[in-house]
Amino acid sequence: MKKTESQWKDQLTEEQFRVLREKGTERPFTGEYWDFDKDGKYVCAGCGEELFASDTKFDAGCGWPSFFQPADKTKVTNHLDTSHGMTRTEVTCTNCGGHLGHVFTDGPEPTGLRYCINSVSIDFKEQ
Repeated sequence: MKKTESQWKDQLTEEQFRVLREKGTERPFTGEYWDFDKDGKYVCAGCGEELFASDTKFDAGCGWPSFFQPADKTKVTNHLDTSHGMTRTEVTCTNCGGHLGHVFTDGPEPTGLRYCINSVSIDFKEQ
């Protein structure tokens, strides 16, 4: 999905643009979905692609929505992130390239993964 920065700015809120397009991070315990528990799916706020299902969401205590696996592994892409003096794995939407958050290897079974996702980078669709 190709859009100009101007088109993204027209579509997204200022905070969504900062996170999705400029790889920002929302403050912990402030996002809409960190303490949210309804049945449904989480889609990319940039393009609407389904990314995570509510039955994979768990409380990691980190202040951001956390999932142990994506709805479909091909819908998210991992990238090496060495910013801020750390080595992490960034997660982006495969369809539009929007920054979602990071994935860590301290999650629950069955995957052992924790996809730590910014609330502003996703929208919730109730089932």
